[in-house]
Formats: sequence, structure tokens, C-alpha cells
Amino acid sequence: MEQQQGAVLVVEDSPMFRRMVSDLLQSMGFSRVLEAGSGQAALEFLAEHRPMLVCLDLTLPDISGYEVCEFIRSTPVLQDIPVLMISARTQTMDRAQAEEAGVSGYLIKPFTPEEFRHQLERVLSARPRREA
Repeated sequence: MEQQQGAVLVVEDSPMFRRMVSDLLQSMGFSRVLEAGSGQAALEFLAEHRPMLVCLDLTLPDISGYEVCEFIRSTPVLQDIPVLMISARTQTMDRAQAEEAGVSGYLIKPFTPEEFRHQLERVLSARPRREA
């Protein structure tokens, strides 16, 4: 992947996993990777910034990933940002609820760097293009 413009927000409560996702993103050419350790921290960030992508854990200590995604989808300036949900939950119901909340993609932990890259490319290529 070529150098990507814009920031990516990684929302994950596990510092080790958050770092791993950030490192993967940087190795794929995303130079600005920002991190949030909770749903509330993500909402505070989103109130002031518009990232090009959000990688969002489903299970957070305060606000669920579903709620963060619903906030993004219900906020006009944020609603077209791709959201890649990353979760250890494998139940069909969890994925269905994530899709209902408006996620662009769903990746199950643990995953390989290749699976991550594939999902990321799929989510970003499906992103609607903004008219200038």
C-alpha cells in the first residue's frame, strides 16, 4: 500500500493489542495512527477530529464498540468514515449487531497480518468518494 493520507483512530482497551494494530497500520503506510483506550476517549477524539478510518474493538470498558459506531453513523460530519470492528466475539449475533450499528467490516481476533490487510483494503475500497 502506498503512503496514506489522514489519521487512523485505533480504539482498543488492551495496550498490547492497540500497539500491535497501530504497528500493522504503520507498516501498511498509514503515517498518522492515533490511539484511544476506551469508548469515551474515542468519542472525545471524534468530537474534534475526523479520521479517515476507525479500527474499533467491540468490547470496551465503558461504552461498547456498537455505541461508538452508532455515534459515528449518526453524526453527519463523521458518518461516511469506514469503521473496521475488531472483536474476539465470533457469534453470528455479534456480527449482525455490528452490521446493524453500521460497521464497514468485521475482523475476528486473533487474525494474521494478511487477514488484517485484506479487511482494511476491502473497507477502504468500499468507502464512498467525496465530491470536491
